[in-house]
Amino acid sequence: MCNYWAMTVVAPHRVTVLAIAPVVAFDLSIPAQMLGAVTSRAEEAAYDVRVVTPDGSPAPTVNGYGITPQGDLSLLEHADTVIVAGTRSPGVLDDGVLDPRIAEALRAAQGRARMVSLCTGSFVLAAAGLLEGHRAATHWRYADQFVRLFPAVDLDIDPLYVDDRGVMTSAGGAAAIDLCLHLIREDHGSSVANQAARYNVVAPMREGGQAQYIDLPVPENTEASTAGARTLMTERLDTRLSLKDLAAHCHMSVRSFTRRFRQETGLSPAEWLTSARVKHARHLLESTELPVDDIAARTGLGSGTNLRQHMRVTLATTPSAYRRAFRSTATAHTEPSPSTPAPHHE
Repeated sequence: MCNYWAMTVVAPHRVTVLAIAPVVAFDLSIPAQMLGAVTSRAEEAAYDVRVVTPDGSPAPTVNGYGITPQGDLSLLEHADTVIVAGTRSPGVLDDGVLDPRIAEALRAAQGRARMVSLCTGSFVLAAAGLLEGHRAATHWRYADQFVRLFPAVDLDIDPLYVDDRGVMTSAGGAAAIDLCLHLIREDHGSSVANQAARYNVVAPMREGGQAQYIDLPVPENTEASTAGARTLMTERLDTRLSLKDLAAHCHMSVRSFTRRFRQETGLSPAEWLTSARVKHARHLLESTELPVDDIAARTGLGSGTNLRQHMRVTLATTPSAYRRAFRSTATAHTEPSPSTPAPHHE
């Protein structure tokens, strides 16, 4: 398990996972597994995760077995976060039609709870009218259906997940893991999220987006990779490296390098580097007392003004507010349980 600091006893964050038959079993397992890995120093659970079905009855999964829920829609009334798992319900996916009871329960919960969908769970949120005017993600395979049914939603199939004003949606499959780590990161900071990732043996923050999985051809030269350039950039965040330098490091032309980099990460080299710099800046804000200008210099963002701008765009906050929030939850004091290896810096 991984620990977050708790000065006083805090009630666990209540998470209700809604399963609509036939539900994607993988999606159901991820919130409990990922969020359940977070406990306080006193081994108190940070999250209380419960699976529900509309009427509380067992539900079939798309994987050939059934699940027994822990309640019905009434549990949404007490949830701090509502997560809608992926579904293969023909009414929802083909026609965008949702049981009025489910739609009403979700709309009632939106005012008091954080709303999340995994994979095709986005169809459910959209059918309930909760995604209109929002940017959202879903599994790339169902993107055309989604756009046809919900033209008022700004669908983006590139990212692994989208966080738009308190409504969060993930792409397909394992992107649900990325979104659950994002939830932990938002609630308890990067250090705790990284520990949860290590405990579950997954990447704390995957590079690129869903675009890299959409029917891309196998590269002709499987030995050529830009991984070495990413390692170099990570080790020298405060150094200006040109595309020519990076391409030469990988023994490629600039044109081949930029094409291959986007194939492998879903991002341009500049976009990837900025993301890595902001990620390291967050770590330094949580774990050190360094001034903002020093952190900006160490991460290659140049100035405190530049760091503030990037954090405002990517996180809708400022460095000082971020530091107050996550040092107040004492993410910097995070300690692993005896069975968990000590965290290492990324």
